[in-house]
Amino acid sequence: MAIHISNYQELRDLCREAGATLVAVSKTKPSSEINSLYELGQRDFGENYVQELADKKPELPADIHWHYIGHLQSNKVKYIASFVHLVHGVDGLKLLQEINKQAAKHHRTIDCLLQVHIAREETKFGLDEKELEELISTVRNNAGEYANIRITGFMGMGSFSEDPKVVRPEFRHLRQLYDHYASQQQSATVNLHTLSMGMSGDYRIALEEGSNMLRIGSLLFGSRN
Repeated sequence: MAIHISNYQELRDLCREAGATLVAVSKTKPSSEINSLYELGQRDFGENYVQELADKKPELPADIHWHYIGHLQSNKVKYIASFVHLVHGVDGLKLLQEINKQAAKHHRTIDCLLQVHIAREETKFGLDEKELEELISTVRNNAGEYANIRITGFMGMGSFSEDPKVVRPEFRHLRQLYDHYASQQQSATVNLHTLSMGMSGDYRIALEEGSNMLRIGSLLFGSRN
C-alpha cells in the first residue's frame, strides 16, 4: 500500500504549528515506503522490533532519527545501541542500566523516555507513580553511574477507547506528572523536554493536553502488514 501523502502533509503541518515532533511508526512496513516519506522531508521513524530495525537501518539514509517505541528487552539493547536516537519505553531501572552500559561501549549518550502506565488496561507496560519517583531519584542521585543515558521525558499510551472522556484524563494526568518533574532542577542525566503521547486514534486529544511528540502509524502507512 502506498503512503498517505495528504495525511502526512496535514499531520506535519499540525505538528509544526504545535511545536511537536511527528514520529512515523514504520513497523512491518518496507524500506521503500519509509524512503517515500523520507523524500517528503520526514526524518523521525519509530520501530517496535529490534531485528526489523537493525535490518532496515543500513538500507536507509544515515540521517534518519530512529526511535525505538516497542517494549525493549535488556538482552536486545546491544543491537541498536550504536545508532538509536531515542528509546521511548523505558519501564525499569534494569533496562536503563543496560542502555547505559551498551551506550558506553559506543561512546554515546542515549536519550530515553520513561514509560508511565496511564491506561486502564493492565496489559500495557509502564511505571506507576511510586516507581517513577524512585527511578528518577536514583538516576539523579547517582549521576556518575548513568553518564551514558539521559532521561529527556515521559511516554504514555492511553486506553484503547474511542471515548475522549476516557483518554483525555489519562493524557492530562501524564502531563501533570511531566510538569511536576520538569519544574524541578534539571541535570546532565535528567533533562525533561519531551512528552510523547498520542497515536493515530487520539493524537488531537494528546496535542490538546500538551503532547509534543506524536507516534503515528496507520494514518501514514495504512493498516499493519
